[in-house]
Amino acid sequence: MSIWWSLHLRREAASVPLARRLLLGTMETAGVDPDVSYELSVALTEACANAVEHGGAGAAPDAGPDGAGPGGALPGAYRVTAYLDGETCRIEVADSGPGFPYAELPAAPSDAEHGRGMRLIEELSDHVQFGNRSGRGGAVVSFDKILKWKDAPSLLMA
Repeated sequence: MSIWWSLHLRREAASVPLARRLLLGTMETAGVDPDVSYELSVALTEACANAVEHGGAGAAPDAGPDGAGPGGALPGAYRVTAYLDGETCRIEVADSGPGFPYAELPAAPSDAEHGRGMRLIEELSDHVQFGNRSGRGGAVVSFDKILKWKDAPSLLMA
């Protein structure tokens, strides 16, 4: 089974639970184990919150020459794309901000106000990439996880 979706969202706090609920609903329908779904949804929440807070007002993700993205997305938006393909879920969050100013993320102290979200994404995922969008600016956080399945997937019962 293969399912994918992509959202272009405004950099507003209300967009974060929207993306999380869509991911949880998709995984519930596909029959993904609830513990795996929860871990991925927390990682997605952290990535989206980072895009909302630091996503800047550069060009929109996938921007054209006029600075607008597909469907006229305005600068300051961010994009969330999720792929459930076979035994893996891959999630990508891309924003239009300044990007990551360094090649490797520094370790955040456990009592730090900021920086722990990226480490949480690393802990909840099997593979993570933090990078910058080439030529356009903006950060990209991609992470994936091997899926486990419930005994009776909802999609197969419908």
